[in-house]
Amino acid sequence: MPELIPIPSPGVPLWWGQVGGPLVVLIHDWYGRLPWLSPYAEALSRHGFRVAVVDLYGGVATDDTEDAERLMIAMDIGTALAEIDEVIAEARAQGSSRIATVGFSIGGWLALLHAQGGATDAVVAYYATLGVENHGVIPCPVLLEFAEFDEWGAGEEPSDFISRLADHGTPVTEHVHPGTQHGFANATIADRLEAPAAQLAFHHTEMFLRSYLLD
Repeated sequence: MPELIPIPSPGVPLWWGQVGGPLVVLIHDWYGRLPWLSPYAEALSRHGFRVAVVDLYGGVATDDTEDAERLMIAMDIGTALAEIDEVIAEARAQGSSRIATVGFSIGGWLALLHAQGGATDAVVAYYATLGVENHGVIPCPVLLEFAEFDEWGAGEEPSDFISRLADHGTPVTEHVHPGTQHGFANATIADRLEAPAAQLAFHHTEMFLRSYLLD
């Protein structure tokens, strides 16, 4: 069985950018806070954002799908949402007045779920939606970056999710990246990464965040 990978600064967020700037919270996928998230965060910070990358697995990550599934199942959703709130509270205390979350897969699901609480000005979810049982009103603009090839449970299909967002009056922008599979932005998992799509999705994300946090 592959071993879990210890990560730097276990259990605490990693920070980039100027204190007091608009905050972007990055929420990892089911593999945990793997190294690829650091250059992603650094790149966002160069555009004027204060960026925090949370660790919701208590100091470990993995590049194995079976371990990733076990870690995801063991994660307490309430605790994860509270950790995101703590990061936001810390940044607000340091002067950040505009807030966004960007999440990947299960992190995107958490970002969308968290946004229903009204604490964020924008939310970005990569290859993630909310099912009917978890869907409430999201009172901020939403950006969705989807793979062309993915699997969805009943009621989680992107078209259904986007229709519910429209019914609630939520501004939503959607992009589907041709030829890609779930996880295409994760640069640590070589058989998942689709670099051109990942770069384009990052550009979409940066422009979206600029519109709602900087302009």
